[in-house]
Amino acid sequence: MRITFFSSILISFLLCSFSPIHSQSTTLQIGAEQIDTIQSLLKGKRVGLVVNQTSILEKQKKHVFDVLLAKGINVCCVFAPEHGFRGNAAPGAPIDDTKDIKTGVPIYSIYGKHKKPSPEQLANLDIIVYDIQDVGARFFTYISTLHYVMEACAENHKPLLILDRPNPNDFVDGPVCDEKHRSFVGVDPIPVLYGLSVGELAQMINGEHWLKTTPDSCSLTVIKIKNWKHGDPYWLPVKPSPNLPTDHAIRLYPSLCFFEGTTISVGRGTFFPFEVLGYPDPCFGSFSFTPTTMPGYSTHPLHQDELCYGMDLRELPFKGGLDLHFLLEMYQRSGKNKALFFSRPQWFDLLAGTKQLRLQIIRELSEKEIRKSWQPDLNAFKKIRKKYLLYPDYPSPIHK
Repeated sequence: MRITFFSSILISFLLCSFSPIHSQSTTLQIGAEQIDTIQSLLKGKRVGLVVNQTSILEKQKKHVFDVLLAKGINVCCVFAPEHGFRGNAAPGAPIDDTKDIKTGVPIYSIYGKHKKPSPEQLANLDIIVYDIQDVGARFFTYISTLHYVMEACAENHKPLLILDRPNPNDFVDGPVCDEKHRSFVGVDPIPVLYGLSVGELAQMINGEHWLKTTPDSCSLTVIKIKNWKHGDPYWLPVKPSPNLPTDHAIRLYPSLCFFEGTTISVGRGTFFPFEVLGYPDPCFGSFSFTPTTMPGYSTHPLHQDELCYGMDLRELPFKGGLDLHFLLEMYQRSGKNKALFFSRPQWFDLLAGTKQLRLQIIRELSEKEIRKSWQPDLNAFKKIRKKYLLYPDYPSPIHK
């Protein structure tokens, strides 16, 4: 059967929007599933939604946008982050303003040139609702969007309602982003893994006065998750982005995303992105794959149409957290070509939130030595973190 370009986009959309990654316990209830509470807060108000394909009520198999419309809530517009409202735009692809085909509701892009709602877009709204599933890694841009939405709400005196969801990478680990390396993949001074739900992070942004606006906090309400505590595992009902298609990829993502600043492929342009590593040289490993352009997933991936050799991590038992072993191992396998390993050093530093990690790898420090250098900043962050917890903290020190 011949699959056309448009057919492939449709398939991508269906997989991304409606294929659950894993079923959850029937006792857990995310913020978006507490419809009666949401209705009481939104009744009679003009509402703007910050949502995407992850804004799913898993038990009902429905999108929060459709549920609120069916309940008579006056949804005036949608603000779409990276990957778009339906989540089928490739990483970094521009998102255009458009309208929902079924309802005619305006959809405004807040990714790319305009990172937050404009005063004109907010003028006729009474409240903004944020409901996007985070993956718990600082460089995943949905929390950057959260920060800028909070700025827009503060500047325009609009309240923000967050429908909270669990963090699937619920650990505190990695370097803390320093002031010199703030960017859209690191807006706030938090570690790579920050161990907070989106609602808790929003409280921290408010409480620590990180908004670069006047006033420096926004009116915030969080509908808490029921029957969840830190350290509880959580599997996402849909893909959070086109290149995180499995639970395993989501858990490997915080450790493998650093490779985006190197010459090593993370499997973009395959059906198993962020579960493999490779480079076009057999010295990198016995496993092989060939990245190709895949509409809706990856356009012109690194080492396109080249046979790459490296590691297959799909069967690797991995509970989560930040693991530097992969990075240090592939650097060593580079041998005489180590000078070429960091092909995009500035991007690597932005992902790390500091230049120190790259320099430590070049100096061939051990993982233990690198981790030790993080501890003062991590200890300071952990003290701040405790002030903003909405849920019981980790039951085991392994997460701390």
